Parts: sequence; C-alpha cells; structure tokens
Amino acid sequence: MTKADIVIIGGSAAGLTAAISARRTYPKKKTLLIRQEKQVLIPCGIPYIFGTVGSPEKNLIPDAALEKNGIELLIAQAKKIDRKKKIVETTEGDVEYERLIVSTGSVPVMPPIPGFDRDGVMAIIKDVAFLREMQQRTEKAKNIVIVGGGFIGIEMADEINKLGGKSITIVELFPHCLSLAYDEEFCIEMEEVIRARGIAIRTGTKVVAINGNSAVESVQLSDGTELEADLVVMAIGAAANVDLARDAGLHIGLTGSIAVDRTMRTSDECIYACGDCAEKVSFFGGGPSPLKLASIATLEARIAGANVYGVKRESPGTVGVWSTAVGDVALGTAGLTEAMAKKRGYEVVAVSLEGPNRHPGIMPGAANTKLKLVFEANSGVLVGGQVRGDSTAGEISNIISACIQKRMTAEDIAMFQMGTQPALTASPVAYPLVNLAEMAIAQMGRN
Repeated sequence: MTKADIVIIGGSAAGLTAAISARRTYPKKKTLLIRQEKQVLIPCGIPYIFGTVGSPEKNLIPDAALEKNGIELLIAQAKKIDRKKKIVETTEGDVEYERLIVSTGSVPVMPPIPGFDRDGVMAIIKDVAFLREMQQRTEKAKNIVIVGGGFIGIEMADEINKLGGKSITIVELFPHCLSLAYDEEFCIEMEEVIRARGIAIRTGTKVVAINGNSAVESVQLSDGTELEADLVVMAIGAAANVDLARDAGLHIGLTGSIAVDRTMRTSDECIYACGDCAEKVSFFGGGPSPLKLASIATLEARIAGANVYGVKRESPGTVGVWSTAVGDVALGTAGLTEAMAKKRGYEVVAVSLEGPNRHPGIMPGAANTKLKLVFEANSGVLVGGQVRGDSTAGEISNIISACIQKRMTAEDIAMFQMGTQPALTASPVAYPLVNLAEMAIAQMGRN
C-alpha cells in the first residue's frame, strides 16, 4: 500500500495547483497526486487545438511542476474513497492518506435531444486521444453545427473556421451569444465580428432533434429550420463530477457540487474539495454561484492546499472574471454586468467610455477600447465592469476585479494613481477608469 500525508485526486488546473500549494505550505509532508490521464490538457486552450495550436499534444500542462516541487505522481483511476480507513482505492492499488483533496473537475452536459447519440455528435471531453479523433473529424467535415453560443462555442467556431472550406453555424437558445456573460451591447458587437468572419449565428432557437441514420445528417431547430450537418459540437456547459464524492458519503450541495465551507473543507474534516467539482458562493451576497472557470479553480486550490492542516485562508466568494477573443476583438468582464446587478436587486449607476488605448491615438498598436463600469448607486461601490478592445482586455478585467475585491468606491477609483506611457497606455487625461469614476460620481450627485 502507498502512503502519503496529503493526497490529491485530479491533476488538472485545480489538482496541480492544490498539490503545489500544499507542498509549499507543508514542505515536510509527503504529497501525492493521483490522476487517470497520462497527459493533462490546458482546459481553456482546447478550442485552439482546432486552429491556432494545431494538435492536443501542443496544449498540455507539463509535469515539470510536479518534479520541481517534490510531488509524487500516480497515474491511476480513483475508484473509491474509504473515509473510515482513510484510503483511496485505485486501479493501481490502495493509497492511504492523512488529508485528502478532491479535484475531480466537471463533465460536459449532453441534453436528451432525440438523436444526440448519433455518430458525429461530440461533446468537448478533456482527453488527448478523444480530441485527436475530434480534430480529424473536424478537418473532414463540411457542415458543422455548434450548439451553444458561450465562450467555448464561439471560440470553437472561430478556430474551426480557420481551417477554411467549412459551413459553420452557432445555435444559441438566448437572444444573443454570450448573453450570460456580457451586457447586450457587448454581445451585439461580438456577434457582428463573428458574422463578418463568415460564421452563421442562429439565436433565440434551440435544437429539438438531430437527424440521420447511423450518423448525423441534419439538425432540426425549434423555429422549424433544418440545418445540414455532418458534425455537431455540443458546447452548452458542464456539470460537476461528483460521483466519487457522493459514493463516499460526502455532502452534495444545492447546485449539485460537493458542499464546502469557505476554507474548502467538505463535510469530512479531513477532506477538502476545489475546482469545478466544488460548490461556490458568490462574492455578491454569498448565494450559490454556478461559475466554472480555471481561474476560480486555482484560487480554491490555493486555499485548499494551504488549509489541510489548519485554516490559513478563506474564500471571499466568487467574483467572476473572464474574457474571450475572436480575431483582434476581445471582451472581458469582472464581477456583475449591469443586467446581472439589476436582476439581483441592486440599484446601479452604469457609465461607459470609448477611446484609444494609446496617446495619441495614431500610435502604432493603438486600439479603440470601450469600458463600462457598474457602481452601486447608494454606496458608490464598484460591483462590475466590462471591456471591449484588443488583447489588453484580459488584464484590464483583472484590474477591475482587484478594485471590486477591495470594495473600492467611485471616489477611490477617481483618485487612482496610474502610470502612463504613449506607446503603452491611454492618455492620463483620458484614462478610462478614472474618467468613468468621475462620471459616475457626477451621475450619483444628480440622483
């Protein structure tokens, strides 16, 4: 029997980060990571396998981090957790633990649409061999329907489109692609970019049947349209992978994920959970959060890894920070959009500004950038922000997130001390964060 002080089940973003954090916090403890994959994919990089990157083998998390941090690796499938004996039963033998971290991730959602099991209907599974086969099928396919207009859906569509010679259609149930992540004006702008690249979008409708004999031939939509298809990609979300935890008797929360407290501890004081399999609470009020992002997973992993022998960190709740890009246009969000805030009952002041991110605007590399900030009207506290621009949009979202996490007010942001340089930033006179804060203050004063 193998023995380790700290055992982690799952080797993707959360599992690897939890192992590293545990090892750094408790360097004298033997740390072992169990995963069933020989090679681990970078989750958010999967769409780029089909275009920019070129193959699953070029989108891998290297094992060097395990070796560098003195973390042992067991490639095996975890079959059962025996909580009384503190043993994980695997396909390669039993592993005894003192503390256990479960990071089993998520699995793609496959809705019960008639014909969903036909050959040529594929979800996005985080497996190298599967994605290699999917890539080969994609290269041969002529008519491709992508079900779901979220991040993965639009990124998959754009990357497959780079192969050329394909008819690609995105089918989205909501009125706009990305509508769960951005306010309408940002969604419309991104849809214009996607359509300009030759990708069709059908919104406000859903797939009701997938037709064909043994293989898919067409997709039937609720509005009566029938789309020819020889490949259908399901990209409508993921569900927490909790079978192992449920079978072990760990409490499962209201969202169907493993119930944890803010230290990431489960209903067993010796077992922690993090990543897509763990339940999340929102930074805004502490209610359940459905978000599943690698950035959230790694935060939770750093908390879990540090806490296994005593509380050192607690989760402040999930803020939600994300970005996506199609071509040269990127969108980013941190916290609540205006629509999200109003739906939660916030009275808000929302302000927008657009301008070049260099000064003067004719500088090489300049891009027109739109920024929108959302403040709680009475307190002036920043609750969210969105950005449309070039590749800097992702980091601008991170800056907004930092302001949200520190509960900065419009007055705090108006006093923000920035550094500027003509080839790198917007003008100090027109710096968008500061100007938007002053615009919000003026609007609050009029209310």
